[in-house]
Amino acid sequence: MQTFTDSVSGRRFAEVADTASFTGSRSRGWGRVYLDLTEPVRWSVQVPHPVADENTEDLGARVLRGEPGGVLVLAGAHRTAGTGNAADVAHRTDSVFHSVIDELMGRKLPGVQLHGFANESFPEFDVVVSTGAGDRAVADAKLLARQLKAGDLEVCPAWARKCKLSGTSNEQGQVAAEERLRFLHIELNRGIRTNSESLDEVAESISVLTRRWAEKAR
Repeated sequence: MQTFTDSVSGRRFAEVADTASFTGSRSRGWGRVYLDLTEPVRWSVQVPHPVADENTEDLGARVLRGEPGGVLVLAGAHRTAGTGNAADVAHRTDSVFHSVIDELMGRKLPGVQLHGFANESFPEFDVVVSTGAGDRAVADAKLLARQLKAGDLEVCPAWARKCKLSGTSNEQGQVAAEERLRFLHIELNRGIRTNSESLDEVAESISVLTRRWAEKAR
């Protein structure tokens, strides 16, 4: 583990990674965890497919810099690495990524998980907002959808209609549903993810939600 001061937010963070990541030897693909040290941990942002879902790791960092008290859980390998779905941590329970989030959910922390899709996969919409397999976070999903729509984004509300890419088979979402915890699954098209201004706007929209979570936990 090491700590650092973020040049954008000015806040102190801890970076947790396997030892190989800090010694320069070959990484084991376990990922990294970033914790805000300025306040008690109150919510998480999760990035299961960095690089594969282009710039979701960038968005995760922007969300973490928003409301204090967050944890960023970042997977450590491309989702197509290894054999079969070995590195697709959103659909496996035997990863460090899942174990960390399972621990956070054991502490009753709400979480938002970031994904990306190709524009042509669902051309009618810019964003899909879903509560995954559960329904505990419908009010949160509605709040986030309103914020995104205020930024002129077309949002598919998976709690109210049938949407592609709604993440109902997501393993972290399955645990959240079983435990009756607040979990949101967000899919963003590539046009949003490759535009820095759009990423800032989405991050601010999510921060409205994480701010609400933090205030409720205080």
